[in-house]
Amino acid sequence: TLGVPAGRCKVLLILSPTTTLRQDAIYTMAIQPSITRVAISGAAGNIGYALLPLLASGYVFGDDRSVELRLLEIPHAVKALAGVRMELIDCAFPCLTDVIITTEPEEAFEGADVIVLVGGFPRKQGMERKDLIHANTKIFTTMGRAIEEVASPNVKVLVVANPANTNCLVALNEASRIPSKNFCALTYLDHQRAKAQVAIRLGVRPNQVKNVSIWGNHSNTQYPDVLTDGYVSFDSGEDIPISTLMANDLEWANDDFVQIVQNRGKHVIEVRGNSSALSAAQATADCLATWLVTGTKRGETISMAVYNDKGYYGVKKGLVFSFPCECRDGDWFVKTGLELSDLAIEKLQVTENELKEEREDAEELIKQTRFRSMSTVSTASLASSASEMELSVPPRVLTSRI
Repeated sequence: TLGVPAGRCKVLLILSPTTTLRQDAIYTMAIQPSITRVAISGAAGNIGYALLPLLASGYVFGDDRSVELRLLEIPHAVKALAGVRMELIDCAFPCLTDVIITTEPEEAFEGADVIVLVGGFPRKQGMERKDLIHANTKIFTTMGRAIEEVASPNVKVLVVANPANTNCLVALNEASRIPSKNFCALTYLDHQRAKAQVAIRLGVRPNQVKNVSIWGNHSNTQYPDVLTDGYVSFDSGEDIPISTLMANDLEWANDDFVQIVQNRGKHVIEVRGNSSALSAAQATADCLATWLVTGTKRGETISMAVYNDKGYYGVKKGLVFSFPCECRDGDWFVKTGLELSDLAIEKLQVTENELKEEREDAEELIKQTRFRSMSTVSTASLASSASEMELSVPPRVLTSRI
């Protein structure tokens, strides 16, 4: 009756915000042979709202791949998420084949090809960092176990929620079936911040600034480094090292620049009144596209926080640490052989120490939880990245495929 050939149309029932199933409308989309199933936790938050159009439009995975979105949230946010789903439909993205809303990680992650973990517990006023680590360790233990149980064995996981490095470490340790190389935490936002500041300083375009490096943790101990491997690619075809271009401006490169990038997120909050969302979403999309689709150009690197299984640059093994990475064929490779200055080595030690402390705090909670689980069953949930909601969810809630 719709005039569409059989097998080329998908009919979806729209769930009303009151979660009563009714046939509000019929939405049809052509089904394409290649589908990428993408799950996003904390999808109702500000980052999720800015990220979803980039995933659905073909910006990340290309115009030739269909995308199925699985949106994971806590029950309180489902109504808002239903509205976001309506907007996604109204955008009429040709690549978007399905949108699923659920409060169950297992349903969101089942057979997923890509998982973006945006939802986490936000830091509240007066909250110690150790408390933040503990709150998010509970969440990412649950996320990792769900990934282990139901995700595709080839799934790629990008962790955005802070503390991103340690959250990523917790999740990948729980998902032992999935290779550690399939996990990454987002330091690409810091990478882009660094490029932008150098571009402003030198009077060039950001896309001309190459191979800046973010070392270590996605926190104010990170080391933004433009002097080790950075260069500017001029329109004439000449590539000039930033260390040469800033030979008379090294104080800025080693001091002011580092502090600007380290504290950029804090300054955004002070000015905007909210944490970075638009830039975080764009960085997430660009990281996924470079890692999984386009790869890096020959000789170029991006910053990715990855599992350090080889002790790169003398950093302790077993941490998720940001390094300059090359990407090809859907994998990342740490660029080796860079000669670090004494200052860089000192900075790497500072951020490594913080990551070791975070790992110890997370392991402490995991050990306690596993001991208690011998006699009781605990539950955890995730909070939207943009909300201040408490971690309180019944063991089982209704899910809705819409």
